[in-house]
Amino acid sequence: MTSHPITQVSRRSVLKGLTALGAGTLLVPSVLRQAYAAAVTDGEVVTGSHFGVHYAKVEGGKLVAVRPHEADLAPVEQGTTLVDWAYSPTRIKYPMVRKGFLKDGANSDRSERGKGEFVRVSWDEALDLVASELKRVKDEHGNGAIYGGSYGWRTPAMLHNCFNNLYRLLNLNGGFVDDVNTYSTGAIRVILPYVIGTSYYDSSTWPSIIENTEQIVFWGSDPAVCCRIGWSVPNHAGLKYLEEYKATGKPSISVNPINTETAKLLGSDWVAPRPGTDVAMMLGIAHTLLTEDLHDKEFLANYCTGFEEFSAYLKGEPDGTEKTAEWAAEICGVSADKLKEMARSMASKRTLITMGWSIQRQDHGEQGPWMAHTLACMLGYIGQPGGGADFTLHYGSYGTPKGNGPSFAGFPAGEASKDVPAPIPCSRVPWALANAGEKYDYNGQEYTTPDLRLVIWAGGNPFHHHQDRNQQIDFWQKPETIIISDINWTQSARFADIVLPISTLFERNDICNISEQNAGLCAMQQAIEPLFESKTDFWVYSQVAKRLGFEAEYTDGMDEMGWLKHIYDEGVAKAAEKGIESPDFDTFWNEKKVWMYDVTDEKRNYVQFAKFREDPLLNPVATPSGMFEILSRKIAGYNYDDCPGHPTWMEPFERLGGAMSDKYPLHMTSSHPDYRLHSQLDNAELRHKYEVKGREPVWIHPDAAEARGIADGDVVRIFNDRGAVLAGAVVTDRMKSDVIRLQEGAWYDPAEPGEKGSLCKHGDPNVLTFDKGTSKLAQGNCAHTALVEIEKYTGDLPTITTFEPVA
Repeated sequence: MTSHPITQVSRRSVLKGLTALGAGTLLVPSVLRQAYAAAVTDGEVVTGSHFGVHYAKVEGGKLVAVRPHEADLAPVEQGTTLVDWAYSPTRIKYPMVRKGFLKDGANSDRSERGKGEFVRVSWDEALDLVASELKRVKDEHGNGAIYGGSYGWRTPAMLHNCFNNLYRLLNLNGGFVDDVNTYSTGAIRVILPYVIGTSYYDSSTWPSIIENTEQIVFWGSDPAVCCRIGWSVPNHAGLKYLEEYKATGKPSISVNPINTETAKLLGSDWVAPRPGTDVAMMLGIAHTLLTEDLHDKEFLANYCTGFEEFSAYLKGEPDGTEKTAEWAAEICGVSADKLKEMARSMASKRTLITMGWSIQRQDHGEQGPWMAHTLACMLGYIGQPGGGADFTLHYGSYGTPKGNGPSFAGFPAGEASKDVPAPIPCSRVPWALANAGEKYDYNGQEYTTPDLRLVIWAGGNPFHHHQDRNQQIDFWQKPETIIISDINWTQSARFADIVLPISTLFERNDICNISEQNAGLCAMQQAIEPLFESKTDFWVYSQVAKRLGFEAEYTDGMDEMGWLKHIYDEGVAKAAEKGIESPDFDTFWNEKKVWMYDVTDEKRNYVQFAKFREDPLLNPVATPSGMFEILSRKIAGYNYDDCPGHPTWMEPFERLGGAMSDKYPLHMTSSHPDYRLHSQLDNAELRHKYEVKGREPVWIHPDAAEARGIADGDVVRIFNDRGAVLAGAVVTDRMKSDVIRLQEGAWYDPAEPGEKGSLCKHGDPNVLTFDKGTSKLAQGNCAHTALVEIEKYTGDLPTITTFEPVA
């Protein structure tokens, strides 16, 4: 084993040496390029991104165009903007360190994060500093003081996956504190295993749904937008299937305070409840099914447990409040007649309820998906083609028939240590950073927050995805050291101490699955040399491993192409055991490049829970009872005051018609953006297509705009007790009159960098959201529970600076 002893970096000597580097000094690409890189001078290579399968065109060594590959069934505009994304002025060009941290290290003034000056260092100096900080914190406080963060939408890849590269380093170093679940699915991932015995991924296929359903209810979901992106490389099959469903002429209902792109495409019956009242609305529908004898009593008796207790709740026996359609209408703002009409329609037609994840990103978010599944149980269509409840069809390529091809393990993260504190629910991580020793409940157990001294974060953008930005600034000052590796100068990088530049997907070789459903495999071939001094995740963390003494264990003696061939060969060897024939790696990489797998009739027509419906005794679901649990005695046994044992309406901390609505009479929805992936691409030129005077657009209803003297194109100030942002008004009737839409993902741009309470000049909605767990059960985030007020902004417009380069 080769070792590289940790260099004790002299911060003063680093500062002294900066003059020699010079701000304009660039290492030539041939020095930066790794020996096995295969960049082209002219021509096209195949690659993929979160926005599709692409051809990347290079002229004179420069990326000049990205166009869709034939495997992309419904190309989206985001893919073509990746050229200016790669060359964005926001690229992190060199390793950089906050000046105060170079001077004082762990004793630096941490209030300087977000506003302190950064200085350039060499790669050797930066890597020595990272390794020395990991060693210092481990020696002084133990591995339980290191938090490894890699939450977020990293570049899709099997080798240069920032998650696994960082986690492999930290696991080889003795362990680290991890997080659990996601901001997207914090509540639903926890609640559904109690209810249906599994998570939400096992969707019935679109072909089966389109052929057999008689009606789809899109509840809080907008697949026409969310299917534009994918966790892996999407082929946009979901968009194609939406068009196929439209061609059938079958009806659909869109339950959403916004008239979505999906509703417009399909001509859906648009039903607009008050945000956050979906559970009450579904209870009113359920009560109608019960009292009009429209519920499937045989299905409830044979496949479910707990309906007797739940029906008593509907009838008001335990609390004295009958959950009638009239009761629900007072809460949700949809008429009782409409709720009864929906109940009768859903009972008379084989109905699929497909619920988006927005419903569970609310206060008491566990209740929405639980109640949707309960409603589907009452209808009795679960396990039949085209019926039931689904929680994934709104996004990516879910519902695409699974391909009959290899599965690839990817770059291994290594074995996690059992000698570190338990993972923290990811939406509670910033709170945990600043609250060492605090008790909290999660999923039936009580935990204590660790004393986290060092944060090392690869990819992701916590200063986008976390709630209550101003409180987060306080939390972020607690750790002694924050290290970020990323492609761009996000605000997360600006709030770090050490920043490492990472190459884009165009500057390295990799492979990736096509679609979340394993529909195929895509080569991701290097198109251009790494820009400036950017490096791959694999290179960066292998070099830190070298300094910590375990480079050989990290690399296993393989370079980039060696690992890609190993990952590929391992997957096809396992596939061969199942009789699946595969091309060898060289044939795939050099000739095939995009490999779409065959699909069997069985997988094309897959129906979730069909086997359970056919024989519930031989094919029980993985709940304690082996049945769908409308009442979970396990959850009831936790005695949580914010998550009872069956679906229940509980007042959120604020809502229209409820708490705080007198002070803040508008509800802000922060839906997924039309032309971004969260905050990705907000720094691309595509933003100029939708921005209003350089700000994130906010939709406001004509009635609300007129009452406030706001005209289309005005810059407005949106505010509540948690903060304030500027945005550009788009006056439209595509939402309820007391709802505004500010899509998530706008880069945070404080008027006073690093200062708590500063006005965001650009329109980051998480300045306005509340940082609270959904309940003691799941501790998911509540980003969609947010009341605000809005007014015309009459001051001088401040300059947008969040897209300006740091150096």
